[in-house]
Amino acid sequence: MNDTRETSFEELVATAQERGSKARSITAVCGAPGAGKSTLSDRLAAQLNDRETDSAAVFPMDGYHFDDLILNARGWRARKGAPHTFDVAGFAQMLIRLKRNEEAEIAVPVFDRSIEIARNSARIIPRSVRHLVVEGNYLLLDQSPWHELVPLFDTTVFLDVPLPELERRLSERWQDLSPEDCRKKLAENDLPNAELVSTKSRPAEFILRA
Repeated sequence: MNDTRETSFEELVATAQERGSKARSITAVCGAPGAGKSTLSDRLAAQLNDRETDSAAVFPMDGYHFDDLILNARGWRARKGAPHTFDVAGFAQMLIRLKRNEEAEIAVPVFDRSIEIARNSARIIPRSVRHLVVEGNYLLLDQSPWHELVPLFDTTVFLDVPLPELERRLSERWQDLSPEDCRKKLAENDLPNAELVSTKSRPAEFILRA
């Protein structure tokens, strides 16, 4: 990786397009909960597809949440979204398959936020995709086993969003909860996860500031 430097959305599009010009290239979009990773990733893929139809797709890390049945059995339900509540090995194996790009198409799981459950085989990524955008909180986390993912990425981007803005966005995300449950969700899960991402992630190649 090169030294970290700030970038713009336009430069990121150009970089991804160039690096995926001949073979599949994986761009990792990392950031704290509420940073806007999904929005940025969807915009990036849309721009690349505007330039060349069906050349880009998004693969979210959140499809590898452990199911609530497992989280409840292990007493982890309140910490859903923390690093230990993901099937990291399964996610890594899928990344390896996608990186190799040897199959006509690969089905991946996608997290349905409306029901807080991952839907299996909910998105198809065909061989034609050369620009794969992977997004998630812990893609650059410098802790085992997450740190083993980094060599699979061709480009890494960190979304830098001020904490007050993260709190505002996350409060909106949980607006259907009672005020007390929302406060608890932020204080005991989302904000500690955001702090972990901000302080324990490896440096990205690019930083994109909100």
